Amino acid sequence: MPAMRFITSTISILLLAAALGPAHAQDSAKGTKPDTVKQQLPGPLATEAERLDSLFDRLKKERSTELALGIANEIREVFTFSGSATVDLLMQNASRAVNEKRYGAALDFLDQVTLLAPDYAEGWNRRATIHYLLGNYPKAMSDSARVLALEPRHIGALAGIAGILQETGHDRQALEAWEAYLAYYPADREAQQQLIELTNKLAGQKT
Repeated sequence: MPAMRFITSTISILLLAAALGPAHAQDSAKGTKPDTVKQQLPGPLATEAERLDSLFDRLKKERSTELALGIANEIREVFTFSGSATVDLLMQNASRAVNEKRYGAALDFLDQVTLLAPDYAEGWNRRATIHYLLGNYPKAMSDSARVLALEPRHIGALAGIAGILQETGHDRQALEAWEAYLAYYPADREAQQQLIELTNKLAGQKT
């Protein structure tokens, strides 16, 4: 499957950037931001980027599964903000179509979203989900790669990629995907279990 090999190699590069890029950015900023400033929560006038940075910082440090889930849900809510009433309406229509299992209609709405707002990561992520539900893994992977190019920390896309790679037998790449995911969301017990199972499986293949 040449297409899948190409996609997985591309994903590996994106995953490396996702896992290492933000960490390096934080390290380089240590000399310019006092610890007291970094610990402050963003106020009501904070930008979306500032709110996301704060939420991801909390998610990375949180060890309670329940509290981490709440933070992850806040992050997903921020990701849904498009800044466009038209895009929001299309996204709502797509969600309604998915709930009614009208996946073709949902794809039509999301195609319009990606055309109108190509830099809106959540539009690509929702479309990747539909492709996954329809069993079109190459298109799901391609859209997920676009999501990570726009937002390397998108935990939904990372989990989706990991799941597809695991289902299609690309265990090494799936392991990398779960590692990148857990770098942002270490308290996710299900992801931890997937990582353990893949690690054991790959270790067994070496013996």
